[in-house]
Amino acid sequence: MSIIQTYERIKTFLLGRNRSPLDKHVFHQLSLVAFLAWVGLGADGLSSVCYGPEEAFRALGGHGYLGVLVGLATAATIFIIGISYSQVIELFPSGGGGYVAASKLLSPFAGVVSGCALLIDYVLTIAISIASGADALFSFLPADWLPWKMAVIVLCVTVLTVLNLRGVRESVAPLVPLFLLFVGTHLFAILYAVGQRGGHLGALTHGAAGDVVRLHQQLGTAGLLLLLLRAYSMGAGTYTGLEAVSNALPILREPKVQTAHVTMRYMMGSLAFIALGLLTAYFLCGVTPAPGKTLNAVLLERLTAHWAAAPARALIFLTLFTEAAILLLAAQTGFLGGPRVLANMALDRWVPSFFATLSDHLVTRNGVLLMSSAALLVLWLTGGNVRVLVVLYSINVFITFALSQLGMFRHWWQTRRRNPVWRRKLAMSGVGLLVTVFILVTVTVTKFHEGGWITLTCTGLLIIAAYLIRAYYRTTYRHLDRLNDLVDVANAALAAAPPSPAAAPACDPELKTAVLLVNGFNGLGLHTFFALLRLFGQTFRNFVFVQVGIIDVGNFKGTEEVERLQTAVRDDLERYVRYARSQGLCAESVGAVSQDVANEIVALAPQIVQRFPNAVFFGGQLIFPEDNLFARWFYNFIIFSIQRRLHWLGIPFIVLPIRIK
Repeated sequence: MSIIQTYERIKTFLLGRNRSPLDKHVFHQLSLVAFLAWVGLGADGLSSVCYGPEEAFRALGGHGYLGVLVGLATAATIFIIGISYSQVIELFPSGGGGYVAASKLLSPFAGVVSGCALLIDYVLTIAISIASGADALFSFLPADWLPWKMAVIVLCVTVLTVLNLRGVRESVAPLVPLFLLFVGTHLFAILYAVGQRGGHLGALTHGAAGDVVRLHQQLGTAGLLLLLLRAYSMGAGTYTGLEAVSNALPILREPKVQTAHVTMRYMMGSLAFIALGLLTAYFLCGVTPAPGKTLNAVLLERLTAHWAAAPARALIFLTLFTEAAILLLAAQTGFLGGPRVLANMALDRWVPSFFATLSDHLVTRNGVLLMSSAALLVLWLTGGNVRVLVVLYSINVFITFALSQLGMFRHWWQTRRRNPVWRRKLAMSGVGLLVTVFILVTVTVTKFHEGGWITLTCTGLLIIAAYLIRAYYRTTYRHLDRLNDLVDVANAALAAAPPSPAAAPACDPELKTAVLLVNGFNGLGLHTFFALLRLFGQTFRNFVFVQVGIIDVGNFKGTEEVERLQTAVRDDLERYVRYARSQGLCAESVGAVSQDVANEIVALAPQIVQRFPNAVFFGGQLIFPEDNLFARWFYNFIIFSIQRRLHWLGIPFIVLPIRIK
C-alpha cells in the first residue's frame, strides 16, 4: 500500500468520506433539525447555568432571598434577547446574525465591530468551556493527576476539532446523551427542591418580605436597586449563546426560519427555567457558599442529606459529571458559530476569502482550524485558569447584542409607515436595546480593571486588521478593473457580429490544442487568451475553455443556488466559445462546479487529454505592481498548485504572466 493510499485511509477514518455538493440529498444530510440544533447551539447557553446563577447569587452577599427577584429578571431578559433575535432571523433568513444585522441596518463599521467582537467571544467560549470542564473533571481525580490537566485540555480541543471537520451533524450527534442527561439531572434537582421545601414556601416568603423591608430601611431604595442590579449584571454570562441560532441558519433543516424559531424556543424555555429554578432552589434550601464547592454542589448535598449514602453520592457525582461534560460540550457553539461569522466576513472581504471556502466534507475547514488554534493559544497564555478567562469573557457578546438591537430598532422605526405591527416590534427592540446596553456598560465597568481591557484591546486590534485587509482587497479590485475594460470590447464584438453555430469550424482532435483555464468571462481570462495568441500565433488550432465554479459559503445554501452557479458557468463559457469562433477559431468548453477547484481541474484534465492528445494547458497569473505580505498571504496562487499536479501527471501546463500596469 502506497503512502498516499495510507494517508487517504487515515483521513477517511478520522473525517469520514468526502461529500459531493451536487448530491441533491446533501443539504438534508448536513442540516440539523430543531432538536439537534438545540443540542449543538444550546449547550453554550445551558452550560452557563453552572456559573451564571451562582455569580448572581454570590453578588447578593447574605441576602439570598433576593435571588428569586434576580431569577425572574434573568428569565425575562432571556426571553427579551431571544425574541429580539427571532426578529433578526425573520429579517435575515440566510443567516449571519448580529454581524449581518449591524452591517445592513447600521453601517459596515458597525458590522465589522460586531463581527470581530463575536469572533473574540467565540474563541473565549471554546477556551473557558473546556477549561471549566477540565477543572470540574479534575476535581473528581487525585491531586497528583493535576499536572496532566493541560494535556487533557489539548486533547479535548483536538477531539472537538476533528468532530467539526467531519461535518455539522457528526459533531453534534455524539453530544445528545450527555446533553439530555445534564437537562434531566438539573430538572430533577429543581423539581425535587420545590417539592421538598414547597411546604415551607409561605413561611419563607413571609420571612423574606420582612428581610426586604429591613434591608430597604438600611440601604434605601437606591441602595436596594443597586444591589439587585449588580447581582443581575454579574449573571450576564447566562445570556451568552442566544445569538448562535441567528448565525447558524444555513446549517438548519428546511424550512430554516421555522426550524430556527423552534430551536430558539427550546433554548429560551430551557435556559430560563433552569436559571430561575436554580436561584429559587438556592433560596428554598438556604444555600450558602462553601469553600472549594460550587453552589450547585452545596444544593445537591442539602437535597440528599436524608438519603442513604450510596444513592446520594451517585446523584451528586452524576449531576456534577454532567456539568463538567456540558461545559466541555459548550465549546461546540464556538466551533459552529465562529467559522460562520468568519465566512460571512470573508464574503465581505473583512478577512481573507479562503475562510469562505468549503472542504471536501463541506465544512468551513479554515475557520474551524483558526478557532481551534486561537483557543489553544488563549488556553496556553492563561494556563487554562478559569478565573482569568471569566474576566475576559462575556463582554464582547453584549457589544454584538447591543448593535443588533440598535439596528433592529432603527429598522422598525424607518419602516413604520409600511409595517402595521411596527409599534410592537419597535417596543421589543427598544427594550432589548436598553437591557443589553445596561448589561454591556455594567459588565465592562466591573471587569475593565480586572482584565476586561485585554478583551477590548484584542477586539480593537482585530478591527484594525480587518480594515487593513479590506483596504488591500479594494486596491486589488481597482487593479482588476483595469483589465476588465477588455470585456466591453469583447461584448461589443459579439453584439456586432454574432457567430452562426452552423458555421463554426469543427475541432480536429489530432491538432495541437490549447486548454485555457478561466474563472469567468472577465479581463483576466481575455488577457490570458490574447497573450496565448500573441505568443504562440498559429501553433494551436483548437481552443478548449475550462471553468470550475467555486462552491463556497456564499452559494452553498440550497439546490437552487448550486444550479444557479452551474448556469452562470455555462453562460460564461458560451461567451468565450462564441468570441473565439467569431475570430475564426475552433473552440469548445468544459465546465463544472466544485468546492475544490484544483481537485476538479486535476480530475478533468485526463479526460480532456484523452479527447485531445496534443493538448497543452494554460492559465493566467496576475502580477501586481507591488509584492507585499498581503499579496503573498491573501491572493489566490492556486494556479501554481494545479501546474505542479498536472506536471506530475505528465500533462504540460504553462503559466502566462498578466501584468497590471
